[in-house]
Amino acid sequence: MEKSVMVVGIDDSDHSFYALEWTLQHFFSASPENSPFKIVVVHAKPSALATVGLAGPGAADVLPYVDMDLKKIAARVIEKAKEICAAKSVNDVIYEVAEGDARNALCDAVENHHASVLVVGSHGYGAIKRAVLGSVSDYCAHHAHCSVMIVKKPKIKH
Repeated sequence: MEKSVMVVGIDDSDHSFYALEWTLQHFFSASPENSPFKIVVVHAKPSALATVGLAGPGAADVLPYVDMDLKKIAARVIEKAKEICAAKSVNDVIYEVAEGDARNALCDAVENHHASVLVVGSHGYGAIKRAVLGSVSDYCAHHAHCSVMIVKKPKIKH
């Protein structure tokens, strides 16, 4: 029997790494090799052009440096995800870096892998930040062609 695919979206935030850890703990902890899911970890790397935007004269000169930094960040994110998976003894993982907006990259990954579940972390933005920045989890909940699980990191009570 072929395993269902679970896509986990990650970025360089504590919220997304928490979502990955939570997923591994709840779906892969008993015996990772007997889990009903195959896991695909996806990081969306923004394009240098989208990051710099239309900054005016000289913007083209910085694009290679911005792209190099974005690639370093992506490599660091994937490396941390590999460490988290290895610590939970989950070794049969596909790691991908997709270029573009996270919303589209995650929905595309769901389609490409025929995933039955997409897991994303919640940054816990308020209404104003969510309206300005957009919510990846909200977009995916409405547009991904599978079930979407939004993992929220518990708030620390003082």
